[in-house]
Amino acid sequence: MSAEVDTRLLEFATDRQAEHLRAVAEHGSLRAAARALGVHHSALVRSTAAVRAKAAKHGYSPNHDLIHPAAPGFKSKGHSTLYDLRNGEPILQWHKTTADQELQARLFEAAINAACESVPRLEPVKAPEHTNADLANLYVITDYHLDMLAWHREGGADWDTKIAEELLLGAFGHMISSCADADEGIIYQGGDFLHADGQEAVTPTSGHNLDRDTRFEKSVQVAIRALRAVVDMALRKHARVRFIPAEGNHDIASSVWMRQLFSALYENEPRVTVETSPLPYYAHRFGSTMLAFHHGHLRKMDNLAGIFAAQFPEMWGQTQYRYAHCGHWHHNKVVEANGMIVIQHPTLAAKDAYAARGAYFAERAAHAATYHREFGQVAQITVRPEMLRSA
Repeated sequence: MSAEVDTRLLEFATDRQAEHLRAVAEHGSLRAAARALGVHHSALVRSTAAVRAKAAKHGYSPNHDLIHPAAPGFKSKGHSTLYDLRNGEPILQWHKTTADQELQARLFEAAINAACESVPRLEPVKAPEHTNADLANLYVITDYHLDMLAWHREGGADWDTKIAEELLLGAFGHMISSCADADEGIIYQGGDFLHADGQEAVTPTSGHNLDRDTRFEKSVQVAIRALRAVVDMALRKHARVRFIPAEGNHDIASSVWMRQLFSALYENEPRVTVETSPLPYYAHRFGSTMLAFHHGHLRKMDNLAGIFAAQFPEMWGQTQYRYAHCGHWHHNKVVEANGMIVIQHPTLAAKDAYAARGAYFAERAAHAATYHREFGQVAQITVRPEMLRSA
């Protein structure tokens, strides 16, 4: 049976699918094309069906009178067609489109990567003379909401970008000076570092309105300046520094540029490693200890042990002590089960109107822990805003 192929479908095909479509056009049928390519004809059936489905998703399906694809970066959301009852021909058509989130995410990441090519690289700095090779310090800053606006008459404390920057540097300085002179320093920025993820002061997934202190551009400038200062403090303390800018539910896109930017900034600094994984589950091995990280917005604490065991099986098998660190809920909680201790960390940030009106109470704090290469966690310190003059 002969098969006609619409060449416009090539716009929606992968390289392999395009090869299949051209073979069908050349040989006249799916079976003939399959024989020529040396594959089973069912492979071509699935391939061509997938291309047509993708084309329809973007508004192109001639058999259904859809002949005007959505613009690049968009996909079809729905359509309505008015037909002439006398001859069945379409008279008018309304084509509704929406942003293609998957494509826009890929384009956004590509743009960030391109922009980072021109970022000036920082020069290496002198390492400390003496560190303990058997120790690693973990510094946790999560749910910081740097650009949030809070009022003390609602939530008990004021919060804005200036307060947040001063408190971050004070809190991190206190943790750095209080912890052991470990060889390795791990900075876990656990997500939601920025309150809003773009020009609009709304959450990226649910669209909830947010109380933001300032413009997005200024928030980004302060975030970069503050986190650079944190990394530089760690470089003066430790022989090696690992920076993990995790994805949160408030800053899904911002976590992308943050990982790429800091990776570029410290590209010439061999003592700094920046986590750039696009998956929101991160892990690092220090001797017999596994340190795992996830913001907490996609999986509950009780599920994390199984997820990290499956995602990092080799590391899981090589370690005796395993700790997962998360945030998201803004308060302390520890769960030990299935071979892993899961710690939910509090936040240093003040309560915004949403938290205050919802009567969400939690102590404001940040934690740092010291791990021994053989014995797991051996120490922990806590810093609270009340301990710092800048609070």
